[in-house]
Amino acid sequence: MANTKQARKRSRQGRALNQHNTALRSRLRSAIKKVRKVIATGDKAAAAAELRASTGVIDSIADKKVVHKNLAARNKSRLAAAVKAMA
Repeated sequence: MANTKQARKRSRQGRALNQHNTALRSRLRSAIKKVRKVIATGDKAAAAAELRASTGVIDSIADKKVVHKNLAARNKSRLAAAVKAMA
């Protein structure tokens, strides 16, 4: 347990930041799932549009350092390759 006023405040701030980052990670995962869902339907135009929308979300979360930039780049690359491979 935190013994000083400063330590109690840092504990509060840490919990708040953890909740915020958890919500952002959830947004990231949801954006990726949306693209995969559209890819599964087979509509290439819709998949490309969803990829463009999700790319912004993925980049903004990586810019905030919630996830590593390489993780964001890897996910974007894999989604783009999946959209490109559609017939």
